[in-house]
Amino acid sequence: MSARRRGQTKDGRELAESMADAEDKEEKPDLRGDRRNIAILLFLYVLQGIPIGLIAAVPMLLQNRGASYKQQAEFSFAYWPFSIKLLWAPIVDSLYVRRFGRRKSWLVPVQYLLGGFMLLLSAHVDRWLGGDGIEPNVPLLTLLFFLLNFLAATQDIAVDGWALTMLKRCNVGYASTCNSVGQTAGYFLGYVVFIALESKDFCNSYLRSVPEDEGMITLPRFLWFWGVTFIVATTLVALFKRENDIQDAHTEARYKEEHELNIHESYKVLWDMVRKRPVQILAGILLTVKVTFAASDAVTSLKLIDAGVPKEKLALLAIPVIPLQLILPILVGKYTNGPRPMDVYLKAIPYRIFLASVATLIAYATPYLIAGGEVPVYYYVLLIVSYGCYQVFLYSMFVAAMAFFAKISDPAVGGTYMTFLNTLCNLGGNWPNTVVLWLVDVLTVKQCTTQPDNLCENKEGLQACTTANGKCEIIFDGYYLEAMVCVVYGIIWLLVVRKWIIHLQNLPTRAWMVVKPSAKKDKLR
Repeated sequence: MSARRRGQTKDGRELAESMADAEDKEEKPDLRGDRRNIAILLFLYVLQGIPIGLIAAVPMLLQNRGASYKQQAEFSFAYWPFSIKLLWAPIVDSLYVRRFGRRKSWLVPVQYLLGGFMLLLSAHVDRWLGGDGIEPNVPLLTLLFFLLNFLAATQDIAVDGWALTMLKRCNVGYASTCNSVGQTAGYFLGYVVFIALESKDFCNSYLRSVPEDEGMITLPRFLWFWGVTFIVATTLVALFKRENDIQDAHTEARYKEEHELNIHESYKVLWDMVRKRPVQILAGILLTVKVTFAASDAVTSLKLIDAGVPKEKLALLAIPVIPLQLILPILVGKYTNGPRPMDVYLKAIPYRIFLASVATLIAYATPYLIAGGEVPVYYYVLLIVSYGCYQVFLYSMFVAAMAFFAKISDPAVGGTYMTFLNTLCNLGGNWPNTVVLWLVDVLTVKQCTTQPDNLCENKEGLQACTTANGKCEIIFDGYYLEAMVCVVYGIIWLLVVRKWIIHLQNLPTRAWMVVKPSAKKDKLR
């Protein structure tokens, strides 16, 4: 991992800039003195993954309650806070209580709010999900889970910034490993564990001796449990972890100081980032790369549920892959925790494009493979293998990108810089998913079996078809058109953009700095 040296001598800017010439010298990771800090970061990212997993579970519940793809697109806005957190990141970076800690000033109250908000949701969310003939209140659900994700995104801003100063410079690359492993574990608890324990079929088949009419947990109970957990865990962090308590043999290897900016200066620094040519090129790459995978990532699992695959079985398919997801960031980290992490990123894209195409073919074949009503074992094996292979290259891209962000971020404004890059990455995934979900219904053509003129375009048309003892059948599924367009787009994108990614990686670290070396030196005096 590249190490940035600070100009601390009397020769001023000239010496600071000459030392910047040596900033790309590779320094080997050294975990001495950082093991406990890595554990704390991992714990904080696990907490962050819980609400992300819960929000991912809601579309599964809505799909089983008859929500349309346009409604799914509407709910997908609940994911957007991670894509727009850039708007309030400078505030988080600038306003704080010095005695309590720059990052803890936000981390602690936000996590308390997360816990309290989960307790509030637990009292009412069941009726808003609908079911039993009651329409789900998708607009209200979208708003509430948007707010929940807003709090999680704010926590992410604080943790990302803290990671840059909590770890030694040579270990900053491990922040991306903590991020990916922690979020994966939290996501597993919030999504897979919840979906499995919420399913009465799964609980009756594997966990109970006497069958019952509901799962072992419900969404309200699950929210209540994690609300209490957040409050307790946050109290422990507030009491026992101080930000500036690092006084050991490794003190000099850490970034002990961050450039303190007021809100106006923070937004000015943000504007300075946007104006930098390398950042503009990187933004274009991050905002367009995931269009390639949008159809596969956003729609395929919902199509499998429509075809008759039980939602809890789909969630449980992630269990055999979880060890892989936990190990992958560590294994990939060995290749990305160096001067050229984006080499891994580029090598992973073609394989991910191929596996996205395989997922589309599986979705197409699913109605024929489970035509008898029973899902055969070999079908689940096929899903596990294809999903596991897909995760290998998804995580390779993710860890590589996070390591590159850590490498180029200016620690003088670490929270804002890391958040800016992560925001671009998240936005690049969310806007294509929302558009693709919305277009599925638009591009799909249906027809009532007993009323040829009825295209089942709305609920009234569906009701009229049902009244006439008919069934709305899909004549042309827009999902497959989207999948084909995304793959063709991805191939062209890779051919055009590859050279720009290589160019960005070859730039010296100082090309990304937004705080002048003299300003850093003045701050240290």
